[in-house]
Amino acid sequence: MDDNLFKKILDNLYDAVYFCDWERKIIYWNKAAEKLTGYKAEEVVGSHCWNNILNHTDANGEKLCSNDKCPALKAMREKTTIEAEIFLKHKEGYRLPITTRISPIFDENGRVTGAVEVFSDNSAKLASFRKIEKLEKLAFLDNLTSVGNRAYSEIKINAKLEELRIVQDIGNFGLLFADIDDFKKVNDEYGHETGDRVLKIVAKTFVSNLREEDFVGRWGGEEFILIISNVEKEELQIIADKLRVLVANSEIMENNKILKITVSIGATIAKKTDDIKKLVNRADKLMYKCKNSGKNCVSFG
Repeated sequence: MDDNLFKKILDNLYDAVYFCDWERKIIYWNKAAEKLTGYKAEEVVGSHCWNNILNHTDANGEKLCSNDKCPALKAMREKTTIEAEIFLKHKEGYRLPITTRISPIFDENGRVTGAVEVFSDNSAKLASFRKIEKLEKLAFLDNLTSVGNRAYSEIKINAKLEELRIVQDIGNFGLLFADIDDFKKVNDEYGHETGDRVLKIVAKTFVSNLREEDFVGRWGGEEFILIISNVEKEELQIIADKLRVLVANSEIMENNKILKITVSIGATIAKKTDDIKKLVNRADKLMYKCKNSGKNCVSFG
């Protein structure tokens, strides 16, 4: 097949595709990969996957590209196709969940010469974006972060509490109250434009890593409210800590310095006796418990 035709076919695929050689140097990067990651081909081709480009991590925040857990390296060594759910770092700094399938590439003598990775955004994020598009029509979005605003957050919490009280056998829901650590220091040291970027990164991290039935809202300033549907305490703990870890693995560059971002989260399960004030105050107090414990943590109650 003609190389130009082959490239044209790959560039028109919906899924993101890249090729790497045995040393994991990226030698091809299609249009869908550019769209999904924010990185243009010229920014990526010629670099290695471990050069802090995609910076894949697992759900616990462990970096995969710089050690033997690299899916591409494993696929080439074991001469088999590897499938995984991992998180890449978008060019804007936030963590994006992807489904990836990596297969080794063989030459005519059966020797492995590289690997091809096909990766795509997971369905939860796409569903969340569809939901956001609907919300835009209702003017219930925060202008800066594009998550629900304070008014819409209150509507959602009240609706969930009413549902909890009157609907039999309905699943519990949890409330997360998240606050960006040292946000005033970010604004003071780097300026409000950088502060706005931090807010956007945290919001995108939350939205990208929750289910369609969950909700993210900006409560005010650097505070976010997250409603987690159909969840028990143990699962809520796992979700909250996963979000904390993903934010902690996000970063932006300012004045040639890496600016790390962390959040403190208060997590609680809603009770039938709660009203919105009781529920939010309980989560808020738990969040401040994190602040007093050194920040970048989750407190449950």
